[in-house]
Amino acid sequence: MKTIRVGSRESKLAVIQSELVMDAIRASHPDVTLELVTMKTTGDKILDRTLDKIGGKGLFVKELDAALLDGRADLTVHSCKDLPMEENPAIPLAGFSKREDPRDVLVLPEGVTELDSTKPIGCASARRAVQLKELFPGMEIAPVRGNVLTRLRKLDEGQFSALVLAAAGLKRLGLEGRITRYFTVEEMIPAAGQGILALQSRAGEDLSYLDQVLDEAGTLCARAERAFVRRLDGGCSSPIAAHAVLSDGEITITGLYVDEEGTAIRRTTTGPRNQGEDLARRLADEIKEACPCLEK
Repeated sequence: MKTIRVGSRESKLAVIQSELVMDAIRASHPDVTLELVTMKTTGDKILDRTLDKIGGKGLFVKELDAALLDGRADLTVHSCKDLPMEENPAIPLAGFSKREDPRDVLVLPEGVTELDSTKPIGCASARRAVQLKELFPGMEIAPVRGNVLTRLRKLDEGQFSALVLAAAGLKRLGLEGRITRYFTVEEMIPAAGQGILALQSRAGEDLSYLDQVLDEAGTLCARAERAFVRRLDGGCSSPIAAHAVLSDGEITITGLYVDEEGTAIRRTTTGPRNQGEDLARRLADEIKEACPCLEK
C-alpha cells in the first residue's frame, strides 16, 4: 500500500494525538507506511484575540483542509471539539475515535492549593466561562489563548489563579498530575466531541486501514453532539455545549445554550442509540422554543 501522509497541527498535543492514531494503524496494518506532516494553523498563530473575534474554530483546520485537498496529506487528525460543525463533502469526516475522559478540569499553579481570588480563572471558551460563573460566583473569568503548555506557563507565571482545561488533553500529554479538580459533566457540560479524535480524508479514498481506529460509540456520541450544536449555532458565537452517553441500547444527550441575556438553558433527552442525531436536533428545537432570541 502507498504511504499515508498524516496531517497534524504542530503543537505537542496535536502530534501526540496523531501518533496515537498512527500507532493504532501500525498495530493492525503493519504493511501500511505512515508519514507525519505537521503545520502551524492560523488559529495557532493569532493568540492575542479570542476565537469568536477572529473567525472561530475553522482557523484551526483551514491549512489542514488545504493539505488534504491538494494532496500534501491523505488523512488529518483533529480534536473533535475544535472542528467546525459544517463538513466539506470533498473532505468528509471518516469517523471518530474512542472517547478519552470528556470532563473539564481545574488546574492550579504548581505548589498552590487554593484559589487566589485576586486573580482571574483563565479559560478559552465562552461555554466554560458561563458555567464557571455559576460554579465560582464573584470570581473574575478571563480568556486565555495558546496551546496547553503555553497556557500552563502563563498560569505558573502568576497571570491566573487557575485554568480550566480538558482532562483528555492533559492525560494525553502525561500531565494528569496537574489536575486539581474534575468537574462532573453535570457541573460543566463539555464541548461537543470533547475527548474524541476526528479523522478526515478525501472523498472516495480507501480507508480500510482505519478499521481498528474508528469507534462506534465515539462516532455515535460525536455525531449526536455535533448535530445538536449545528442545529443551534448557525455561525453565532453563543455558548453551546452538548454531551452524549450510551447505555445499553440508548443514548442520553444533554445540551446547553446560553441566550443573549446570559441565561443558561439546559435540556436532556434519551432514546434509541441509533437515532442520536435526530434526538439531538429535536432537543435543540426544544431549546429554540424556550428561547425567544433564536429563530424558529
